[in-house]
Amino acid sequence: MGTADLDLMQTPLDGEQLSTRWRAMLADRGLAQVEGKVELDVWGRIIVMSPVSLAHGGTAGKLSLLLMTQLGGRAAPEVGVLTSAGVLSPDVVWCSEEFWRARRDEAPLQVAPEICIEVASPSNTIEQLRGKVRAYLAAGAKESWIGYPRSRRIEFHGSAGELQASSFQIDLSTLFD
Repeated sequence: MGTADLDLMQTPLDGEQLSTRWRAMLADRGLAQVEGKVELDVWGRIIVMSPVSLAHGGTAGKLSLLLMTQLGGRAAPEVGVLTSAGVLSPDVVWCSEEFWRARRDEAPLQVAPEICIEVASPSNTIEQLRGKVRAYLAAGAKESWIGYPRSRRIEFHGSAGELQASSFQIDLSTLFD
């Protein structure tokens, strides 16, 4: 190893290092002024996401409402989830009361909630969104969804790949009304 290599990160951060960095970010008052959500990549770099449109925020809000009223449990926006891709912040997560009681004080969550949802924005790529889907599923989510407000559709993904419908008993027919 050359002397210049001593100044460079050699390997991505492990889960504990990422979690420690995430908790420090939660306490950082300067980050409270950042518009949009933030995530950490595997190197611990902060990724600031674009602010959302009314259609995006409305879709996320309606998803939260539908999940809680039809499935019970808890829904929350932009919760940090430790994944193989870093600490990601799904637009919406849903978890059972059992998951909530066991993990409500974790930051970031060390296991993904049962459902992790991304709502597409014009700045997203399909590769980016599907990469997040894979990361959530690998971190323990039972399903990961992608909502598309502009085309008014939703994709469901499980461990076996894309699903025709969610395995959760939920009616999303009014999602885009």
